[in-house]
Amino acid sequence: MRDVIVVGCGGGGPVVAKELARWGLDVLVLESGPRFLHPEKDWSRLENDANNPLTGYLRTGPGDRTKAAYTREQPGDEFVWQVSGVGGTTLHYFGNCPRASAGVFAGYLGSDAANYDTTHRFPFTLNEFRPYYRWVEATLPVQTAPLGTKEERFLNGAAAMGLPLCETKEPGEPSFRPQENAILQPGGTAGKVRNPRFPAATGCTFCGHCYQGCVLPVGAPRNLRAKRSTDNSYVPMMLTADAWAAGGRAAELRTDVHVTRVHTTGWGDSLRASGVTFRDSAGATHREDAKVVVLAAGVVETPRLWLISGLPNPNGWVGCGLTDHYPDLVTGVFDDYTGSSKGAGSNARLDYPGRGGVENICLPPALQAFAFTYSDSGTSGVYPGKSGAGSAGADSIGRLVGPELVDTLSDVDRLLTALVITDDDVQRSNRVELSWVLPEDGAGRVPRVVMRHRERSARTIANREFLAAQAVTLMRRAGARRVHRSDWPPLMLHMHSTMRMGTDASTSVLDSWSESRVVRRLFIADNSALPNSLGGPNPTLTTQALATRAAERILTRYFGGEPWVGQDTPVTSVDDRVTTAVVARGL
Repeated sequence: MRDVIVVGCGGGGPVVAKELARWGLDVLVLESGPRFLHPEKDWSRLENDANNPLTGYLRTGPGDRTKAAYTREQPGDEFVWQVSGVGGTTLHYFGNCPRASAGVFAGYLGSDAANYDTTHRFPFTLNEFRPYYRWVEATLPVQTAPLGTKEERFLNGAAAMGLPLCETKEPGEPSFRPQENAILQPGGTAGKVRNPRFPAATGCTFCGHCYQGCVLPVGAPRNLRAKRSTDNSYVPMMLTADAWAAGGRAAELRTDVHVTRVHTTGWGDSLRASGVTFRDSAGATHREDAKVVVLAAGVVETPRLWLISGLPNPNGWVGCGLTDHYPDLVTGVFDDYTGSSKGAGSNARLDYPGRGGVENICLPPALQAFAFTYSDSGTSGVYPGKSGAGSAGADSIGRLVGPELVDTLSDVDRLLTALVITDDDVQRSNRVELSWVLPEDGAGRVPRVVMRHRERSARTIANREFLAAQAVTLMRRAGARRVHRSDWPPLMLHMHSTMRMGTDASTSVLDSWSESRVVRRLFIADNSALPNSLGGPNPTLTTQALATRAAERILTRYFGGEPWVGQDTPVTSVDDRVTTAVVARGL
């Protein structure tokens, strides 16, 4: 019997596995996608090759790209953009690691408390949670992003709006700041030569291809690749725990396997998780028993596995309450160079606590074109769409076509792009359930993602319109000659809350330690455990801090260990203030 089985090796699963393996526990990690052992050979900078949702190497599907992507039913016009494989969706994330807004935690007494979703807060205080933030920030590590030309334009525009510079990791008022992200700082020749090679070059090389996965600097060992996706950070640590911690042992990783059932033993209050059954790529079925099971398969697959396993759902909240950040895109067109395609994916942001945020993003040409053709407001200047969103003061809104599209895309390095990410209210009708229409796949009934974006709460819609207007104002203050608002349908990059923890047992699945309320020894360690949409900040850091907290609870409650977060620290210099940003002129 194993000590712990972790289902999923994306953003949260490797965190639990690494922390428990270093204390000597026998940990098995199961992942439905591949492990990319040689990305420098197998990956490319071709955007369709990487990001095509059906055939790209960064898709929701098996490692064999000749086989179909995994099936999901999406009855609306939402686009769920996730990745299967070791590293999960962190393979293409931008490494953004801001902390959640203070108002989403229990005990918040700020004057703006009513601006948040007060019904669905974290079941503990921010002060209790800060040590887990610091632990993950030190482990990755999280640092203040390096700044180039596009960030200079963005931040100067923010300053021209009259916003103050925030110098802490927890903004308490509308403000701007360099992004806190998990990308190694550039060193040596990084960003200065065409083909930067390790060890002459270290850290971020400013290549601008974060969304295609990170393989640079050339020749760097896996744990020194610039972007700290978990395949470059926590996974190497979990697989070598025996080498870097006295008494530790390496976790075991199996890939391209589908977990088809979570097993339990006992009944009533004594019901507990006892193991899993999974199928390998050859179709053979295996069972592994464990003292603790951790589900970290993601916001869609974790509730799906719960439901196909027939686990209890007494309050009906399994899979319900799906939140995202109801994103939108605002783009400024400039007459001079902005360096929009250069540098890491997102290095600067505005924060509006209680509403959400606006962050600068770096998109290579094909993704920038996709961003302009994905709209819920029809075609700009031709026919209106159906969302009813206003222009927010932009010169145009909707899908770009014809001469306007040609002009806008004639030089991506004369664009400045801002992503709007809102605080989104928890609504039970937005959910993940099992499809009754599509045929089963190798793991059982396929998931159905229901995101009723036209039934968002009035607060969520107001947040989006406010933030879009702020993004338009920023572009004008930064000197744009024309500003366009895309008005996206749900592009689900940040998904949360389908297995939410909470203070109220009638509206949550997990207790305050990420453990199931109805199945003992069953924990959740992915974005689905988040109780809300964090006030708008990107979710990965908070999920990884929650996963660290869950790992500590597993060790102390079920294996007789002692708590280590708060009593120990991996790097003594980490605190709650931002570090000095590196300025890379001329990028």
